[in-house]
Amino acid sequence: MNEERPLRDRLRGVAREAAKFGTVGAFGFLVNVVVFNVCAQVLGLAPIRSGVIATSAAICTNYVGNRYWTYRHRDRSGRRREIALFVLFSCVGMVIENGVLALSHYGLGLTSALADNLAKNVVGLGIGSLFRFWSYRTWVFRRASAERERPSRPVGSGAPR
Repeated sequence: MNEERPLRDRLRGVAREAAKFGTVGAFGFLVNVVVFNVCAQVLGLAPIRSGVIATSAAICTNYVGNRYWTYRHRDRSGRRREIALFVLFSCVGMVIENGVLALSHYGLGLTSALADNLAKNVVGLGIGSLFRFWSYRTWVFRRASAERERPSRPVGSGAPR
């Protein structure tokens, strides 16, 4: 179990995981920003529609990066469950991200391209990313069964259980 590892080792592991998640997220961020601005500025689509399209493209990019790099060591036995939960939590993140955009654009009347980008791609994406990191590591990319069931004391140590 994780409780047997020193706190410093656990924090180092979470920091390494967060760095990988952030790297994948940075690539997804680029996809998100480019697609959002192409849809909104070039194609003239409405801000929320552009945001949903952009976030959907980033979700696909992020799944591949997180599954095959950030969480490659995690359990792969329930792929359907994993994908379903990834999409569910990604959609909650999308609602957070685009909800901030809607509040800024329609609620506060901040309608410039800069305001839309700040609302969606800085504030909304920041809050949504924190939610996604927590939910992906907790529910989607779970530790393998053997890793979860590791004995708390070394086998054969002679210590009573």
